[in-house]
Amino acid sequence: MLNIHNLSVAFGGEYLFEEIAFRLNGGDRVGLIGKNGAGKSTLLKLLSKEMAPDEGTIAMEKDVKIGFLKQDIDFEQGRTVLEESYQAFAEIKSLEAKLEEINTALAERTDYESDSYHQLMVDLNDVTHHYEILGGYNYQGDTEKVLLGLGFKRADFDKLTDTFSGGWRMRIELAKLLLQNNDVLLLDEPTNHLDIESIIWLEQFLKSYSGAVVIVSHDKMFLDNVTNRTIEISLGRIYDYPKPYTKFLELRKEMKEQQLSAQKNQEKQIAQTERLIEKFRAKSSKASMAQSLIKKLDKMERIEVDEEDNSVMNVRFPVSVNPGKVVVELENLSKSYGKKEVLRDIDLLVERGSKTAFVGQNGQGKTTLAKIIVGELDHTGDVKIGHNVQLGYFAQNQAEYLDRKKTILDTMTDAANEGNRSKVRDILGSFLFRGDEVEKYVKVLSGGERNRLALAKMLLQPFNVLIMDEPTNHLDIKSKNVLKQALQNFEGTLILVSHDRDFLQGLTDRVYEFKEGGIKEYLGDIDFYLEQRKADDFRKIEKGDKKVVQKVEVEDKETDYHTQKKLKSLKNRLSGVEKRISELEKEIGKIDHELLMDYDKTISKPNFFDNYQKKKKNLETLMSDWEQLSHELELLD
Repeated sequence: MLNIHNLSVAFGGEYLFEEIAFRLNGGDRVGLIGKNGAGKSTLLKLLSKEMAPDEGTIAMEKDVKIGFLKQDIDFEQGRTVLEESYQAFAEIKSLEAKLEEINTALAERTDYESDSYHQLMVDLNDVTHHYEILGGYNYQGDTEKVLLGLGFKRADFDKLTDTFSGGWRMRIELAKLLLQNNDVLLLDEPTNHLDIESIIWLEQFLKSYSGAVVIVSHDKMFLDNVTNRTIEISLGRIYDYPKPYTKFLELRKEMKEQQLSAQKNQEKQIAQTERLIEKFRAKSSKASMAQSLIKKLDKMERIEVDEEDNSVMNVRFPVSVNPGKVVVELENLSKSYGKKEVLRDIDLLVERGSKTAFVGQNGQGKTTLAKIIVGELDHTGDVKIGHNVQLGYFAQNQAEYLDRKKTILDTMTDAANEGNRSKVRDILGSFLFRGDEVEKYVKVLSGGERNRLALAKMLLQPFNVLIMDEPTNHLDIKSKNVLKQALQNFEGTLILVSHDRDFLQGLTDRVYEFKEGGIKEYLGDIDFYLEQRKADDFRKIEKGDKKVVQKVEVEDKETDYHTQKKLKSLKNRLSGVEKRISELEKEIGKIDHELLMDYDKTISKPNFFDNYQKKKKNLETLMSDWEQLSHELELLD
């Protein structure tokens, strides 16, 4: 599909990567990894033709369609979720407009014998055929399936996109790409704004995707579950192996060990040859042999060991002062945005030294509760902050609060106080901002570099309770591991909002799931929570499949009887409508064929056009009935 040959890109006179080459084929699901600032997002921009390389070429097969999910997106205001999602079907929507135009013309005209009217009928058949081939009768259903898979509810479909957060808008953009039938998908950190359930759905979708996928992600578990190939960008070179992330690391380690062993053996051979040269040089009879050995050494290709960029952050979260036993207590807490109630009668006690995870679908109130605890949002009910508690808060969009016009050093210096201003450069160094790098402007930093700077800035304030909302967004895998280790060593109290399963594993000792305005406690880490949730789901399935005889109230029996009766009636009606739709489509298709074969004979039939339009009208009505019945059935089932 794509052939990348000797690609080079330089910034400020330094190569980001130089003369890299690889090929993308159908079925490749590539994890593109590397440190923040290594050039991953830049490479995606090159593949999408959004950027041109300084050197090298990108060749692609004819008519290859490329879809690119960027980190930052813009929507046209005034569209609903469905309307925006339908933008994925530009050609189908264009054909719909043509069909409407042709049908309107046919309905208004009476010159049935004219050539122009005949041409309209031919055009109608051609456009209808093309519409069917492109999936015109299926795209609405496909769109709804993808939106539901990504966490939207049917009630969201008609809401305007500008009423949703950036994370939900990212999902709409992702839905559009998944619906476009692209040959190549370029996904730049697609899981950053997805909850765990939606990530699992996306994994299943990508596993069955037939095209090529290139994914920039720092979610190890996601990469292991989805990819079958890994390309690492490191120090301007790429390392390409047909393995998912974890197996790639093992293979890279083995290959480096082999390189070191081969290099060691070669060095022994070189040393031995050099000793012989020195020995033979002293004898005139052996001079020609010495020259031969020298030439052999000159021709020898020296084995090089792949360089590794092992620089990592050095993070430590010190506890300011020791707080009381209870650090946060919530009683009857509720929060609404207009008519929408996000949190209802929440009771929560957070004790000193506990490590808690907030999980659940987006929009269920996790970030809202975190902001309420740190005093950023009003609410009803009581929030009691314990004795000597000093709150540290890392917001989901913390990096967005940085002034893009300031340098890294100015950002830190301006946030420091007299007590820690002298430590600014040391703190920056521990977050990998060293030497002249501190003079870079925030606006030129990658997403991960901005997140590292926001973390460094947070350390300038004292705290003993740390609340972090999606802190791993944009962080590279090594930085995430360092952050996780720092949080494990943190002796204070931690509240963590995250969807990153791998990051959460072994980090927290309790999980609160947010759902439908309430919270549910799970006394264990994220693995325990996921096991329990799956068990809950299986129990629900079993209740639906097995007709377990239970003692229930008469009213419940009657309710169940009426529900089953209505369900059966709806299924019967739906089956009848589907049968009639199939019959009508065949009838209309037969007429269209007759029109093409013998137009004059076909239109000479009595009341032909009235009957033809009536059938098409009936088909539209039946399709509408089918949608309504399907929706009602889904609500009951």
